[in-house]
Amino acid sequence: MTQKYISNLTVGAGTIVVTEAAEGHKNIARTLGRGLTVWFTGLSGAGKSTISQAVAKRLNAMGMRHELLDGDTVRQQLCKDLGFSKLDRDENIRRIGFVADLLTRNGVVVLAAAISPYRSIREEVRARVRDFIEVYVSAPLNVCEERDPKGLYRKARAGLLPQFTGIDDPYEAPEHPEVECLTDRETLEESVEKVVRAIDAKIFSS
Repeated sequence: MTQKYISNLTVGAGTIVVTEAAEGHKNIARTLGRGLTVWFTGLSGAGKSTISQAVAKRLNAMGMRHELLDGDTVRQQLCKDLGFSKLDRDENIRRIGFVADLLTRNGVVVLAAAISPYRSIREEVRARVRDFIEVYVSAPLNVCEERDPKGLYRKARAGLLPQFTGIDDPYEAPEHPEVECLTDRETLEESVEKVVRAIDAKIFSS
């Protein structure tokens, strides 16, 4: 199989290659009552949506109950009233965390993909959710800018998007994430496999 590297934040139809579930993951399909939140954090363009969408396809193939909460979609549907100040960004993450916690407590594996730039609010969500995996989707800023599928970095550099994470607003990288996906060095399949193995290990840890 030809290896594919992550080159965009989002994935168009037919560009994700989903491998067969590894032998060690077969039992995961029989576990329908254990919820979990998998929190993807990273710069815009790092690959959060790409990886979370591919993981969702793997979980679907395994028969796992799951829900994908994409940061852009939540902004449009649940958080239209919020801006991009630190207070508003924290509130945005709290709302995503609240929904993720509800779903997790009802036996759903939640894949939450949001920049979530501030470490303290991510830790607040971790403390709230019973079962939580933090996935740091990592790529250097220059790589994210080169990808820039929506042209956001170009607008930020031109001063059209103030308080843009990574340009004039900080991104606080996780200190001890359960999973780190290095999307400038790994294939999509390698990153997805890391996440699926972490889900497997967490669900069967107790």
